[in-house]
Amino acid sequence: MTKLATSVVFKLNNGKTIPALGLGTVPSGDPKHVKDQVITAVKAGYRHIDTAWYYGTEEYIGEALKELFDEGVVKREDIFVTTKVWPSFWHNPAKSVDISLERLGLDYVDLVLQHWPIALHGDENGEPPAPKDKDGNLIYEDDPITGEKYIQSYNKLEDLVETSKTKSIGISNYSIPKYKRLLPHIKKHKPVLNQIEYHPHLPQRELVEYFQHQGILISAYSPVGSNGAPVIKIPLVQELAKKYDVTPNEILSAYHILEGRIVLPRSSNLERIKTIVRLPELSKTELEELYQIGVKDPQRYINDPWGYGLGFRWWKGDTLTKVFD
Repeated sequence: MTKLATSVVFKLNNGKTIPALGLGTVPSGDPKHVKDQVITAVKAGYRHIDTAWYYGTEEYIGEALKELFDEGVVKREDIFVTTKVWPSFWHNPAKSVDISLERLGLDYVDLVLQHWPIALHGDENGEPPAPKDKDGNLIYEDDPITGEKYIQSYNKLEDLVETSKTKSIGISNYSIPKYKRLLPHIKKHKPVLNQIEYHPHLPQRELVEYFQHQGILISAYSPVGSNGAPVIKIPLVQELAKKYDVTPNEILSAYHILEGRIVLPRSSNLERIKTIVRLPELSKTELEELYQIGVKDPQRYINDPWGYGLGFRWWKGDTLTKVFD
């Protein structure tokens, strides 16, 4: 019998645990549809929901969780919920988390991530999330490369761990250079994970090994390569799916879980959500063959402008980065 990805948990560096398979909740259409996606996922065995203030889906996740709790499908302690603080809220992570908790209908989340290691110019409510000047350029609070307000923001997140609002904190979209600048300023609470785009088209072994050496888990978003799921179309992924009698999505989830990484698939197709639960036992050779696809032809599919200057390779449109991970 094929092992289930839903049964795998990893240990965080603070002693707590996290389910290896999580449901991503970036909306692909109407955010209201995320409610049914969450209900479907939890009933299929998922126990990890990944969301963010920026996604605009937290109130619908809250509706889904209330329904699941009321029906007795799961208890609050059975579900691991992650949210994130957007960089326009860099000045007040506590308020961002309070808003998220209210929308989610929860007393606490299991994990809060700093969404990006930059500071954008937002008002007291984090608005607008992507502030732009008359020329269409992002308005930062300080330089996206040399600024240190993102460090201040992380320190404020550390204060949240001392409250009952979150059990752990982490980071997202951190390159090695960005983390090296943060490291000497961490007061007490080291990040438990770093969430990044990762899949066979995007080889980032140096980055992954660096964070693993730091005792920080990697969480992979966009495991199928974002819109259109281009990574699913890789011939080797298709071949392995046939060989192991699973879906291509499950091959791509196994690519991460078997190497100790969390993976966050998302889908608007409810039937597909139900089928991303098995864990085919890919061999080390097959895992390496999947990795080498990106070595030969690297492709990054998320190239948002707030990622410019962070120090990631293959970031289309980024002319700011001079030092890479």
